[in-house]
Amino acid sequence: MRTKLGIMVLTLAVAVSGCAQKGLMDLRQPGDGPDEFMILPTKPLTIPGDTRSLPAPTPGGSNLVDKNPKADAIAALGGRPDTSTSVPSSDSALVTQASRYGVSGGIRQDLAQQDADYLQKQGRWTRLRLFPVDRYAQIYKRQTLDPFEESKRLRRMGVQTPSSPPEKN
Repeated sequence: MRTKLGIMVLTLAVAVSGCAQKGLMDLRQPGDGPDEFMILPTKPLTIPGDTRSLPAPTPGGSNLVDKNPKADAIAALGGRPDTSTSVPSSDSALVTQASRYGVSGGIRQDLAQQDADYLQKQGRWTRLRLFPVDRYAQIYKRQTLDPFEESKRLRRMGVQTPSSPPEKN
């Protein structure tokens, strides 16, 4: 009797412990706290040679030691980090072609709402599992491309494609 009870308790503990892990693909934020990936370290402080040459402080403005990763990457790659948000003249044809059917101002919010609705609809039946599974891959399975099949399809059409890594068996 004690052995059967012990085996049942052990089996139940193993089954329940498999439900605890969510995996790395669970992309939802766990709480209402700050996002630790949005915090950037500041540049080292330096003392200017002349304090009168410093710009006047502006509330809500940028700081001289704040990092600007996009501008820093552009400068590191040999470009000119432009502080304006306007489209460069060299990219105007690209922007015109991309926006030829109109531009939706709230596209990010629309897509976020559509994705939330899709997740709610598809995620209903994926919550109940005995063993940990990748819920992200499970929910978006029908929307995922097989890279090897896509590469083969493009090669049959005559499109030059880079070599692919070997397929996993």
